[in-house]
Amino acid sequence: MIIMGLFDDVVGAFLKGDAGKYQAILSWVEEQGGIQVLLEKLQSGGLGAILSTWLSNQQSNQPVSGEQLESALGTNAVSDLGQKLGVDTSTASSLLAEQLPKIIDALSPQGEVSPQANNDLLSAGMELLKGKLFR
Repeated sequence: MIIMGLFDDVVGAFLKGDAGKYQAILSWVEEQGGIQVLLEKLQSGGLGAILSTWLSNQQSNQPVSGEQLESALGTNAVSDLGQKLGVDTSTASSLLAEQLPKIIDALSPQGEVSPQANNDLLSAGMELLKGKLFR
């Protein structure tokens, strides 16, 4: 128990207090049907060109607005994330715009989402954190 508490403290420091937000977003992605479903929604929502930069290991991530994400994913989905985080839909969409490119980029080091992330996003996300913390 002490070790997990210490790990949580280290993760929290690494994410500058955003560990809970990061975990909530990963959990929310799974509730939306997983990372592949989310990628398909972004693609069909007109964000394919932006998404390709997040997946590419050759380009820097192109920014996206909260409004673009809300339009592509649906207001109800973003509102659900807001409820998880205890914030309004606008704040949730802004947070998603900030974090989702980083998450997708990190889950796709070779230009596509890793098979582990497709099966268990939370575990894959935590593995990414451990990799960044303990290299």
